[in-house]
Amino acid sequence: MDINKVLYISQEITPYLSENPMSALGQELPQGIQELGYEVRTFMPKYGCIKERRNQLHEVIRLSGLNIVIDDSDHPLIIKVATLQPTRMQVYFIDNEDYFLRGQSAKDLEINLMPEDNDERIMFYVRGVVETVKKLRWDPTLIHCSGWVSALAPIYLKKLYADDPAFKNAKIVYSVFDNGFEGNLDPRMVEKLEMEGFTKEDLATIASNPVDCLALNKLAIDYSDAVAQASPEIDSKLLEYINQSGKPFLPYPGDTDFVEKYAKFYESL
Repeated sequence: MDINKVLYISQEITPYLSENPMSALGQELPQGIQELGYEVRTFMPKYGCIKERRNQLHEVIRLSGLNIVIDDSDHPLIIKVATLQPTRMQVYFIDNEDYFLRGQSAKDLEINLMPEDNDERIMFYVRGVVETVKKLRWDPTLIHCSGWVSALAPIYLKKLYADDPAFKNAKIVYSVFDNGFEGNLDPRMVEKLEMEGFTKEDLATIASNPVDCLALNKLAIDYSDAVAQASPEIDSKLLEYINQSGKPFLPYPGDTDFVEKYAKFYESL
């Protein structure tokens, strides 16, 4: 199977957020892959600090309107889009007023401002991406998830959407960074995921322990086809877990020629 359509499920992308290693990679890698001739679609959360007028975001009515049920509550899905110049790469934003603040003056992200909601926030984000890609009628051959906000995407795609024609043949790559979150996610997270349709066996990696960042990353690795190291240094326990998994692994590719290294890694899958 040729890798010709690449879906990026990203945690941060510059210039919509201030530049750091994660947000820079979120912009430069998809743009570089697109310039190599691949079809690309890119998603990120619509954090409240992202200024819509300045960044020329607009709502895509035909993609919005779906209600996503999490923990027996309805949450309307709003899809917005912007175009990154000069490559004219479109970036889709997953928005919802329950999880992403309106008119926020603080520059920090909701994942830091309201950490108590992060379990539901990342569930909503992943499901929002998947349902939007289905509406686009665009079937990716490779899905690259970057950062812990995207960590539930592999298990959703491999379990709940395993038989969906849009995703059943796609390879999944998960990128691990050196940033994470402090403490644990909601103790009811496993229960909420079971309400989504997952079994205890599906969630074994996180079922018996508080869901901290290490456990969440391990769950993402369990259901990915390959793993990439996106920071020069990562948690030694996580690196050991990756090596023990035996899955294809791209060590940190450095700051030069990294697009070509990722493309070669994609094709090797």
